[in-house]
Parts: sequence; structure tokens; C-alpha cells
Amino acid sequence: MIQVEHLTKHYGPKTAIADVSFSVDKGEVLAFLGPNGAGKTTTMRILTASMPATSGSARVAGYDCFDQPREVKRAIGYLPEVPPLYTEMTVSEYLTFVGRIKGIGIERLPQALDQALEKLSLGEVRGRLIANLSRGFKQRVGLAQALIHDPPVLILDEPTVGLDPKQIIEIRQLIKTLAGSHTIILSTHILPEATAVAQRVVIIHEGRIVAEDSQDQLSARLRRSEKVSLTLTRPTPDARERLQALPGVLSVHQEGPATFLVEAELGHDLRDDLARFAVRSDWGLLELKLVTMTLEDVFLRLTQHEEGMEAPS
Repeated sequence: MIQVEHLTKHYGPKTAIADVSFSVDKGEVLAFLGPNGAGKTTTMRILTASMPATSGSARVAGYDCFDQPREVKRAIGYLPEVPPLYTEMTVSEYLTFVGRIKGIGIERLPQALDQALEKLSLGEVRGRLIANLSRGFKQRVGLAQALIHDPPVLILDEPTVGLDPKQIIEIRQLIKTLAGSHTIILSTHILPEATAVAQRVVIIHEGRIVAEDSQDQLSARLRRSEKVSLTLTRPTPDARERLQALPGVLSVHQEGPATFLVEAELGHDLRDDLARFAVRSDWGLLELKLVTMTLEDVFLRLTQHEEGMEAPS
């Protein structure tokens, strides 16, 4: 549904993005993740046919973003970081105006308006001035304008910036309900956002793609060892040293009075051995769990320049 190949964009001597390639399948939610200034918004603007690239190609819903900009714009719903709202209008007036601009026929417009209001839970504020709405409702109106013509593709640039925690949860839930019926690319620098709504993540850093995969697959690729968290009810003073002496254990870190992080070689699952050893030692086994890399761990590993660190191929 979205195909990006070798996109590069220069602003004079500055390179905003370089050789960016990725794809999004029909019905998929993709998180385009990166720190501020990484090139996310530049990529979104190219995909919405709002800006040409210096080189490379991009296709949305089968249309070329450079040669067929009108067709691309008809096929997408776009929510920029700052919603394009006319605050002197009521919600219904604004969405009717947007619907007409997007080519919805006069006979179909009332139904499209009602569907957008219902989908975004805006019925109670349809007659209110946008200027008097809360930040969360304004964001919903912004999503409604992106959705009113029922496009196959949604491009959302930082959709929860500036919202309070309750509003963030509501917007994320809305995005999740849209998955499947729409292909969604979500630009964000907020790590929990990607985890909450996306099936796959593309990480961009300094204008270049450094990783593209599901969170689990990224974690597996970057994991350098197996880690197990072991919590005991009555460990003896020598528990750490005795755990360290077990076959296959690389290191043991004590993270609390009774919690130990046991590290083993990659592919060596020590949980069975640790459980039996803890029981035999009469330490009182309270909890035993694998410790996996979070998306934050992956993000930091890929975007921080650490000595000797290499991004995965």
C-alpha cells in the first residue's frame, strides 16, 4: 500500500533524509519512530505529495507521489503535527467544508459527516466552535478531517503531542480501531506510542533508517545474551556467588535484597536449572522470568553512538 525506495531530500547543503526505504502492507499499522529532527516529518510530507524528494521514489495506494500528486492526496487522510483547523467554525461546519474540498458529493456528505462524528465520538460537540474545544477534542476533529472521505491510507504525524495522559490513551485506542480497514503510518518520537498501536516499527536516526522489523524481532536481533530475573524469599548471603558458579552462567547482578539478574550465553535458557537450584537450596522461589529488551532498549541501542556498537545489517 505504501512503497518507499531510496528517498533522499536535501535542503541546500543539509541532508534531511538519505536513502530511506520501507514499505507498509494493506491494513497494517507502522510506527515511524525517531528522535526530533531525525527526518520523520520530511518523509511524511513527501508521502503526502506536499513536497518533492531530491531523489528516490514513493508510491501510495499504487500512485506515484511525484507524478500523480492529486491521486495520492485523494487516497490519503493526513493529520499533521498541528491539526489544520479553522477555529472560528463549528465542528460540523468545518468537517462539511473539508468534505466538500475532498470531493465528497453533496448527496453523500451528510452521511459521511455523521460517520466521521460517530467514529471519533464527536457527536456531543458537533455544534460547538472549535476554538472552545479542549486539546483532546481538537485532535479528534483533526482525525475526523483525515477520515471523512474514508481514505485507504492514513498518515498521522505525532498524533498525541500535547495531550494529557487520558487523551493520549483515547487517541491511541482510536488508532487501533482503525487498523485493518485503513493502512496507517504513524510518525512519533514517543516510544510507548509505537508499542501501543503498531505491528511493526521503522526507526530513523539522523535521516537514515537504522532498523525495520517488529519489536520482538528487533529485540532478538540486538540481544547479546539471555537474561533471567530471579526473586527469592530467603536467599542466603552467598546466593549470588553460588548462582555465579552454575554451568552456563556468565554473570549475576544483585538488583535488590532478594532479586538477582542472571545472564547466560545467547540461546541458553537457564530457567529450569535456576528453578531446581533455588528449590534445592531452600531459598523460596518467588518469581522467575525472562528479561527481554524493550523498545526503549532497542531505540537507545540503535540511536546512541556507543563505542564499538554496530547497527544490525
